[in-house]
Amino acid sequence: MTGTAPGQRAGTHKDEFDMTSANAYDVTTWPMGNAHEDIGAVINSIIADIKSRQALPDVNNGGKPGAVIYIPPGDFRLVTQVLIDISYLKIIGSGHGFTSSSIRFNTPAHELKHWHEIWPGGSRVLVDLPETDDAASRSAFLVKRSGNPRISSVEFADFCIDGLHFEGDENSYRNGKTGIHVASANDSFRITGMGFIYLEHGIVSHHSDALSIDNNFIAECGNCIELRGMGQACRISNNLIGAGYAGHSIYAENYGGVLVSANNVFPRGRSSIHFSGVARSSITGNRFHSFYPGMLIFSDDCSENLVSSNHFLRDGEPWSPMTPYDNGLDDLFGLLHINGSNNSIIANHISESIDTRLIKPPAAKPVIIRLVSGKENYVANNHIVATTVTPEPGDVPNSECFSTQVAAIISTKGLTTLDVTAVKVEQESTQNTVLDSGSDTQVMIDQAVNAFRGTPTPGQQQTSAAIA
Repeated sequence: MTGTAPGQRAGTHKDEFDMTSANAYDVTTWPMGNAHEDIGAVINSIIADIKSRQALPDVNNGGKPGAVIYIPPGDFRLVTQVLIDISYLKIIGSGHGFTSSSIRFNTPAHELKHWHEIWPGGSRVLVDLPETDDAASRSAFLVKRSGNPRISSVEFADFCIDGLHFEGDENSYRNGKTGIHVASANDSFRITGMGFIYLEHGIVSHHSDALSIDNNFIAECGNCIELRGMGQACRISNNLIGAGYAGHSIYAENYGGVLVSANNVFPRGRSSIHFSGVARSSITGNRFHSFYPGMLIFSDDCSENLVSSNHFLRDGEPWSPMTPYDNGLDDLFGLLHINGSNNSIIANHISESIDTRLIKPPAAKPVIIRLVSGKENYVANNHIVATTVTPEPGDVPNSECFSTQVAAIISTKGLTTLDVTAVKVEQESTQNTVLDSGSDTQVMIDQAVNAFRGTPTPGQQQTSAAIA
């Protein structure tokens, strides 16, 4: 270490951990390689050092405490994939560094030259892996280990993973790059305070147990969070999330006991949340915003899930560079599309506010909640607000992203009622209970095989004399 004892890496993030420990590393002071040119090779060298020093599995009831690797603020190009095959490793930076690349790439050059900064910042890892057909090999951080026990307690915190560019055009959301790819069965991982930008896949985790994805900024990625394979007891909370029109914002398959709470999910994802074969999980207290139908999708017989106290907003794309794109679904698909049994959809606020010219197919009556298959689902006390606005002559989407989108969200004046199907229960879905989630005329249901009580409408309530 050129005059520095192992662990004594001065001038680093001492408030976060003890830099006098032999198990604390700073990528900028590690003697092997240059972190600014290839941080991947440097981190792999550090992991090799950890493994060589912590070779015995049991020393005084310990033996392999793991380590922390610090990435200070700055730009660090990643040309070599990081392979993590040890437990108890934390990679930490000093800032998620997120700023919109989509706005930048859609800004005229004569305006861009006046910007204060151009690229994301903080502790920034620039993913510059060579092109390949193998998706796993284009992951910046690959976590993979065979044998027992499962790899455990790997943590990523407070740095930015930047995919730099999308291929074809900067609005394609495709480049084959992944930020963090966990390929092996794992336990008690944490991903916190991170920034993910311009990656086709932000986080992909297979076979996870007790995974926490918390307080991250994952946006302008083709897909944001994907729980693959099978797993249990995972938490996705307090994140700011925004996927592209061809990908998933939050996706889970064959998982049980997933908690999705307090997330703010931005529009443009193909779906806000998609569960496939997921059971006994909760989606509560989130704010979902979409420009397309299919905001929430349950597929492959999802069962015994709770969807409660969420705010769903579907409106139209107001930003001109993105108006040519959508997710390919029409308004008969349903904002909430449910395949499965014994799910509870309770006390959600669902807003659809859309120019009728954007409805597909033309003149269709949009479906809000659609029960497609399964049985014994419970839909109750959902407040559905459906409105439309008559645009002024010559109104067109604006090219200024921030103010245009904010104005669209907060504008509630001049709205008129939009005729919708609040709940549609298909023939393949039976023995459901639908209560107070739409009036008699707004709900399509076969009451011979389902239970129904319509939301009272003004002028139709029973009088006390009639009740008596």
